[in-house]
Amino acid sequence: MKEFTIGKNDAGQRLDRWLAKTLPLLPAPLAQKYIRLKRVKVNGKGSRRDVRLTVGDVLQLYINDEFFDTPTPENAFLSLYQPRLNILYEDEHILLLDKRPGMVVHPDESERVNTLLTHIQAYLYQKKEWSPYWENSFAPALCNRIDRNTGGIVIAAKTAEGLRVMNQKIKDRELSKYYLCAVLGTLSPRVGRLEGFLFKDELKKQVYVRSRPEPGARTAVTEYRTLAVRGGLSLVECDLITGRTHQIRAQMAAAGHPLLGDGKYGNERENRRYGRHGQALYSYKLTFHFTTDAGPLEPLNGRTFQVEDVDFVAEYFGDGVNWRES
Repeated sequence: MKEFTIGKNDAGQRLDRWLAKTLPLLPAPLAQKYIRLKRVKVNGKGSRRDVRLTVGDVLQLYINDEFFDTPTPENAFLSLYQPRLNILYEDEHILLLDKRPGMVVHPDESERVNTLLTHIQAYLYQKKEWSPYWENSFAPALCNRIDRNTGGIVIAAKTAEGLRVMNQKIKDRELSKYYLCAVLGTLSPRVGRLEGFLFKDELKKQVYVRSRPEPGARTAVTEYRTLAVRGGLSLVECDLITGRTHQIRAQMAAAGHPLLGDGKYGNERENRRYGRHGQALYSYKLTFHFTTDAGPLEPLNGRTFQVEDVDFVAEYFGDGVNWRES
């Protein structure tokens, strides 16, 4: 329990608004609940959320200590009362999540609260499966990343052992990630392989495709097959043989078929014509094919996971495209 005495600078405020200012990590719905349960007392008694505070009022707050912390990127999860996650799979060690376009995966200078990792932390905290306040607590971690404007499957580790094994499996390429994308035009051949070398300009946050090796450039290989063609666009499935930054976006653009909606590598005039904002790219399918011991992750071996919905497929290619069983 913590106790506060209202001074002249706080007098006249509603109780719920004083709580929001004093405890910014406490979600508003939870604050209302605590007031109803009389875990927030004014002068020793329960109160209403809209009561006006006066000088000398003594507030007693029977609220968990963590909500009194200063907001930081590490504890922003506390402010999420209802974490929003589309969970495809969960066990003791691993979460597979369908991240929607527009959400960043990690807190950064532009967003601290509404991130995939923050929602995961809030979800596990509220399930009492994780807390940063436990001694030697492991922090949930992401095993792969997806750009803000790309949707798709993200792997999150709930335990240190799960993180160690999954990272090794990714390094050893014992899983396959498949993407769907909508590109301008029709690829020829309709099934093929894009090979090259990607050079990343760190200042511009952009990569460039080279046909020959050069210092700083890394091999990039993408296998693709066309699933449908309609209205000047192609729906293409890509299998990442290597996993480089912006690999599909840069290689498709270099091949003359930029992704629809891509503001960095695409065609702005065509993006406006089709009314697309944000690249039409989705990491839609994940298959595990372990060739070495997977320890606690062995139940995943041989399994494939796939998202239920990809917005641009129905919008630009109709409902008749059977991409779910591709």
